[in-house]
Amino acid sequence: MSLPDLALQIVYGRLAWALVVAAMLLALLPALAPALFSSFVCRLTPSPAADGARRSTAVVVGASVLLMALPGAASPAYWIALVCQYPSGLMTGCALVSLAARWRGRPADFVMPAGLALPLAAAGLLLYLEAFGVLALGLYAGGFGPAAAPLLACAAAIACAVAIARGVATGVAAALLAAVLLFSLLRLPSGNLWDALLDPLLWSWALGSAVVALRRQRAARGAVQLALQTASDDPGMEEPEFAHASGNE
Repeated sequence: MSLPDLALQIVYGRLAWALVVAAMLLALLPALAPALFSSFVCRLTPSPAADGARRSTAVVVGASVLLMALPGAASPAYWIALVCQYPSGLMTGCALVSLAARWRGRPADFVMPAGLALPLAAAGLLLYLEAFGVLALGLYAGGFGPAAAPLLACAAAIACAVAIARGVATGVAAALLAAVLLFSLLRLPSGNLWDALLDPLLWSWALGSAVVALRRQRAARGAVQLALQTASDDPGMEEPEFAHASGNE
């Protein structure tokens, strides 16, 4: 078992929470209070030549980094870490991907892709059931493994690199690649592979996204069944076809 250096861990925690909080603010504030958010950004950067999306991203990220860098208990990261510890590498990677999208002026996506949300929700459920003593599978302890965990991280990094090269789910692949590289090279955030891939905030997001994805899938199936039932119950849709066939005869 190899643990990260404590000083490096603290620096990572401050910077990671700054990025996560900035990404959350940039995703929520423009949607909840667009006028207040625009006024706040314009007051801090009154230059009319600056691009709106890049200006707001720079302001929020800079303010978040400065706040999280405050010493000791003056930093919001100190209090957040008491509740949520350090954000996972995957959560930090998702924040970076979200900030990059915001920098390019793309709208924020509040729902995680189903291909990532469902595995994270299932893995988090097993880990938390094990933490509460309901299960005894040894999953979390396996994340400290000297051979299996690094090999799994390397395999995931290779798969992510191939996906990025092929242009398949580049955002998800980039976030996952950042997580496994942090774990493989620096052992961050805790030296455990599971902590690099999952944290309470990310699991809550994945669980909510999984519920939304299942509801959307059910609604889509209901719409298809309703359309088929409407088509079968409508006699007017069959009469023209019957008349056309009779005319051909």
